[in-house]
Amino acid sequence: MREIETDRVMIRKFTPADWKDLYDYLSDASVVKFEPYDTFTEAQCKLEAIKRSNQESFLAVCLKNTDKLIGNIYIEQQYPKKYSTWELGYVFNSRYQGYGYATESCKAVLNYAFKNLQARRVIAMCNPQNKASWKLLERLHFRKEGHLLKNIYFKSDEQGNPIWQDTYEYAILFDEWLS
Repeated sequence: MREIETDRVMIRKFTPADWKDLYDYLSDASVVKFEPYDTFTEAQCKLEAIKRSNQESFLAVCLKNTDKLIGNIYIEQQYPKKYSTWELGYVFNSRYQGYGYATESCKAVLNYAFKNLQARRVIAMCNPQNKASWKLLERLHFRKEGHLLKNIYFKSDEQGNPIWQDTYEYAILFDEWLS
């Protein structure tokens, strides 16, 4: 994927040097609360930045004027590929939330996906308790398609029992994005 530029951000591939800024938000428990992983250590972020620099699905969102990494967007084609469905995800540094960066960045990535990747449909999923996430999807004009009850777990309790959680399913079609 090529770099995508908006008024305030540059969306680009990760580099190994992004590890410090990645650590800045992946080490924050409030940021990763709804993610399928726990907080990251510095060592884990060094490895994660290298891993993401070799992947096309994770994009670094950086402030245009400073190149400060403030978050990431995930966009990956789903199988079977003939359905032209892509999944969108995002995680942003808490210090940069509430300023429209996620909306601006996701709009740019969605434009790119529909125009350059021939996406027919883009899906996104989030925890119903993550109000900021589903509000973002609704600002982007995604349609809520479902509320799955206790369908997934990422963590277990002290006895090793799964802590089940619900999922909201959202989607937007190319035709809907155009209008």
